[in-house]
Amino acid sequence: MLVTKQPVLKRFWYPIVPLSALSFEIPYPFELLGHKLAIWLDADGQPAAVSDRCCHRSAQLSKGVIINGCLRCPYHGWSYNRAGACVNVPQFEPDQTIPSSYKVSSYLCSKRYGYVWVCLAEDPLLPIPTIPEANDPAMRLIHQFYERWNCSGLRVMENSFDNSHFSFVHAASFGDQHQPEPASIEITSVEYGLNMKSRVPVVNPPIQQKNLQLAEATTIRTVDANWFMPFTRTLKITYPNGLVHLIFTAATPISDRASQIVQFCLRNDTEADASAESIIAFDRQVTGEDRAVLESTDYDAPLTISEEQHMPSDQPGIVMRRKLAALLKDHGETEQRQQD
Repeated sequence: MLVTKQPVLKRFWYPIVPLSALSFEIPYPFELLGHKLAIWLDADGQPAAVSDRCCHRSAQLSKGVIINGCLRCPYHGWSYNRAGACVNVPQFEPDQTIPSSYKVSSYLCSKRYGYVWVCLAEDPLLPIPTIPEANDPAMRLIHQFYERWNCSGLRVMENSFDNSHFSFVHAASFGDQHQPEPASIEITSVEYGLNMKSRVPVVNPPIQQKNLQLAEATTIRTVDANWFMPFTRTLKITYPNGLVHLIFTAATPISDRASQIVQFCLRNDTEADASAESIIAFDRQVTGEDRAVLESTDYDAPLTISEEQHMPSDQPGIVMRRKLAALLKDHGETEQRQQD
């Protein structure tokens, strides 16, 4: 599926950039589903997103500056507000009316969990995913990483629900090479996603023994994972001692070939129990192992089940593909594929 060729995917919210990366002076450029955006904070400190092309001579607005909460083009100084309307043309007389056609496209923009989220359509199919644990005062939020991966979001999501790769991809972190048989899973389908539950035996290396406050060489993960269509998931892991480690991961689609991976975690412990630095280090090792394999896969992941071979543990990915295929059909679309 070529994500930039499927209009319905514009009707979802995607995390774009950490809120801390934005400023009141300089806009932030980003490409979402092939659409180039300029993102900034307005005078009220609220994130705004518009098309990254001035309507005058097509200069990139993201190369401009922010003046009084408005985005000023670097070429001729035209300024735009968060609605995309041009509010200042320096070359005009002070009392001269700015034509209403002087405007650029603007997009829904919000902030949640420390990130700026954007939807390219005026009528999102779903709200920004709700994570109840994020509102729990007993949980701390740790921002882990934000980087571009050269793979499709569907491949990332399937990998997140795949119990059968641990012994191979994660042999150096938590996978047991002597136990390649995947843990059984229980899947519940919901309208725009799925829930998966599982109990997964894993290796507990020294760094994790400290992070988890568990001295045993092996442990059990009780997993409660949610997939939010199209490319977002939460992985809630509960350990035998009651520690909760919930990982949020989104594969925001930059283009057909690339995704921006956004990841943070929520935990019911303190910095004194386990440092954020150590927690990030282990999870980065795990995601680095995933990235090495995922970037070798074909970015054009097919929704047609018969195009690739499967085994029983692939069921979550099969459900995802069928749900995405149904989404396209429900909105009058057919799957778009790369041409040979």
